[in-house]
Amino acid sequence: MKIDPSFIWTALVQLLSAIPTTLVITAVSVTAGFVIGLITALLRIYKVPVLGQIATGYVTFIRGTPMLTHLLLIYFGLPMLLDALSAQFGWGFKSSSIPMIGFAFISFSITAGAYMAEVIRSGLLAVNRGQLEAAYSVGMTTPQALRRIVFPQALAVSLPNLSNSVIGMLHGSTLAFTVSVVEINAKAQIVASTNWKFFEAYLAAAVIFWGLTLLIERITAVIEKRINLYNRGGVA
Repeated sequence: MKIDPSFIWTALVQLLSAIPTTLVITAVSVTAGFVIGLITALLRIYKVPVLGQIATGYVTFIRGTPMLTHLLLIYFGLPMLLDALSAQFGWGFKSSSIPMIGFAFISFSITAGAYMAEVIRSGLLAVNRGQLEAAYSVGMTTPQALRRIVFPQALAVSLPNLSNSVIGMLHGSTLAFTVSVVEINAKAQIVASTNWKFFEAYLAAAVIFWGLTLLIERITAVIEKRINLYNRGGVA
């Protein structure tokens, strides 16, 4: 096999146009997943009747099944559900109007939510419960104590694992090609289909993912540094 170094650069340049799609999928999934994970973690920690059990089942099922399976279940199942509801209630909505990237947003957000729920839950449990009781003693409500005392400390503890979750979703975004979303890996396949130089194209894709991962790690390191400064009583 003869490698064409010049095509690696050509592919790299052409793949740049797919970076925004990959970043949007990652950003939406991580943001929505964080909200879902936070709610799920609180339901489990405070053992809310019924909802707590549902939250546990959700985390167990999602963490126990592949990410690709979630995407395919949403891709094939959601249109059937929406079309059935639309027919029953006389809505004019058609599932065919949903953009393909929408299925990726929904599926990956659900997946990210389950994994982030455990990260957030471990961070919240790491905060000494005595601090929460001290907050109650000065008249704070539970939401106030969580927002002002528990959440900031839990974030500091969970930051490395949250960073891993973001990187995991970045890499997992490659599965979006299954529902015809052209992200970096799918673009690499398209670029290579003209001359069958798949190795060079996927090598260029790997370089881009590596660069994006290093960027996420760098941003996490900066945030960690700022948090540590505040924890030591310094200023950033």
